[in-house]
Amino acid sequence: MKKYERYKRMIRLTASLILVVFLAAVYMAFWYKLISPTTHVWYWRRGNWVIAGLYTILVLFFMSMYGGFRLGDLEKGNVIYSQILSLTFVNFITYIQISLLAYRFPKLWIFLLLTLCDITFIVLWTNLYAIIYQYMFPPRSLLLVYGQPHALELLGKLKQRGDRYQIKKVVAAEVGEDNIIAMAENYDGIMLCDIPTASRNYILKECFDKSIRVYMTPKISDILVRSSREMHTFDTPLLLSRNNGLTAEQLFGKRTLDIAASVLMIILASPVMLLTALAVKLYDGGSAIYKQKRLTLDGREFYVYKFRSMRMDAERDGVARLASENDDRITLVGKLIRMTRIDELPQLWNVLKGDMSLVGPRPERPEIAAEYETWLPQFKSRLKVKAGLTGYAQIYGKYNTTPYDKLKLDLTYIQNYSFVLDLKLLLLTVKILFMKESTEGVTSPDGPTTLQTEEWKK
Repeated sequence: MKKYERYKRMIRLTASLILVVFLAAVYMAFWYKLISPTTHVWYWRRGNWVIAGLYTILVLFFMSMYGGFRLGDLEKGNVIYSQILSLTFVNFITYIQISLLAYRFPKLWIFLLLTLCDITFIVLWTNLYAIIYQYMFPPRSLLLVYGQPHALELLGKLKQRGDRYQIKKVVAAEVGEDNIIAMAENYDGIMLCDIPTASRNYILKECFDKSIRVYMTPKISDILVRSSREMHTFDTPLLLSRNNGLTAEQLFGKRTLDIAASVLMIILASPVMLLTALAVKLYDGGSAIYKQKRLTLDGREFYVYKFRSMRMDAERDGVARLASENDDRITLVGKLIRMTRIDELPQLWNVLKGDMSLVGPRPERPEIAAEYETWLPQFKSRLKVKAGLTGYAQIYGKYNTTPYDKLKLDLTYIQNYSFVLDLKLLLLTVKILFMKESTEGVTSPDGPTTLQTEEWKK
């Protein structure tokens, strides 16, 4: 691996370039042979270059947005899914573009055949590239150092990426910094998970001196520092962390986007919402809409609207519970609408009313938030912005992501907020809609109301 390490970026770039060039070449072959003749849209040489350029730009944009070039970082299946999703959007937009140029709709079978050819190449090329990449860059052997017992949860996640990481040894931070550094020299890298800050800083500096690769899970303070602004008022560098939520202009831009997008989405989704309400009502005769008290900006309570996916008596004992894996309270209709996220559509009315934003932290129930805050007081920091229909934690986390990790993801969003980031997260939401792991429930069906354990309280 060390032999090829310096060429890793070049190899990834070359593989990505081959993919883009082939996709653009296939499109231009279709353009010359099928699309242009059937639509009677003719261009001279430079005009054809523009057509090829527009298609290439769309491919680059969507592939970059959805992670289609990230083989090695993402699982192979995830990359293939990202590439297919990207090409679906690219070909759809191109179909509309050609329709506007030709003042008629091109034959649909041409674009379906184009997409099929694209998918065939994507699957073949990505699998071939994965074999080459795995040979040149086999999994790194790592030393995992943990501070609290709950940090070992990371071990289970790492085992799911055996193509990239191989945890060869696990030790507690208590063995001492010098012993850890001595052990680390026998591995390809070291992973630090929730160890005391002083120990982490010492190990990090020593590993830097010895050129040892270091992975580490960030603490909340790391997220705040990482988003700080550099100041050079005098010869001592300063870092400024404002920590006061969004500015007035950011709030205005965010609310404008919320109103415009929610109105458009309500109009477009109204047929689906009507059919869903009818299906839920006919299934068991209960109410189609379910409302529940949640928290938003500054801890204000509001009622969130959802299509009911559980039995009417789902919480007959009055205890608030997260949905669990194979939860028998979820109805057959509920399973379908939860899988496709249709149950969330009524929240567009919450966005229009101003209770929620399109993008922001997921709104928690007051009872569950209060329980989290007993052992994680910083959890209320998520409420520096409005709750969101989608968000950073929803995109990069899962339904069963721990509260501590959700908090870190939400704070990353708040501290790095921008209008462009909101647009990016809205586009990325399309990718996770049909990813099963993003809707998985907690693993304990009858356990506590949260994911907390005694170790998490430490």
